Amino acid sequence: MTNSLNNKPPVWFWIVAVLALIWNGLGVLAYLGRAFMTEDMIAQLPQEQQAEFLVEYPAWYTACFALAVFCGALGALALLIRKKWATILFIISFLCAAVQHGYLFSTVDDMSLAMPIMILVICAFLIWFAKMATAKGWIK
Repeated sequence: MTNSLNNKPPVWFWIVAVLALIWNGLGVLAYLGRAFMTEDMIAQLPQEQQAEFLVEYPAWYTACFALAVFCGALGALALLIRKKWATILFIISFLCAAVQHGYLFSTVDDMSLAMPIMILVICAFLIWFAKMATAKGWIK
């Protein structure tokens, strides 16, 4: 019989889980900021940023954005409460982020690749991390 103390996560697990929550929380804030930006708020932005907010994205793109950030945040919360369904939420987040950024790569000229690649790498890392934590019995 396995003692539950043997499956106690190390301190660095909690650090990664909190950083994951902060990272995904920033994604949620980015989504909410974009979703609830009023015309008056857009008018106060610099010209180059105004153009970005005036682009009409398809509804499925917006849905992918929302699923990516909210599933990522819920996945981080699942890590913190030590639930293995964090892995599924991180997989959904990764797939939605990949679709979202794939669309942007194919439609936006002169798009910087640094941030989208970093987002996808972090999503992939969180999937691996949740799977590893499940294998070690840190999350159940």
